[in-house]
Amino acid sequence: MKVRIKWVEEVSFLAQSESGHAVLMDGPPEGGGRNLGPRPMEMLLMGMAGCSSYDVVHILKKGRADIRDCVLEVDAERATTDPKVFTKIHLHFIVTGKALKTEAVERAIKLSAEKYCSASIMLGQVVAITHDFSVIEAD
Repeated sequence: MKVRIKWVEEVSFLAQSESGHAVLMDGPPEGGGRNLGPRPMEMLLMGMAGCSSYDVVHILKKGRADIRDCVLEVDAERATTDPKVFTKIHLHFIVTGKALKTEAVERAIKLSAEKYCSASIMLGQVVAITHDFSVIEAD
């Protein structure tokens, strides 16, 4: 897997993926940026959340669950001094479907966290990651 990062101006960088997608990353105005895109640490958190969400939806669908929606709310804390690494990450899944079994959702989240999500497993080596979830019955 390869990515390319190109400096644009000030503290703006264009990230390009091997799969042909691009994302502009930028800093806050007080740091010389224009707030045109997410910060690199936000990208890291979004990548982990996307990886985990993908796993949970895939596992539930593979188990023939009637899943209609999955929202992942992530709350992370960072150290106050440099390097401002993540110190805690909490993932709250909100899964909507018809007659979803709580046990199936819990199992999907556990499999993602412990076996499939490379990003969260890697980050979990250095930061405490916790999970919980809510199941909503679809209309």
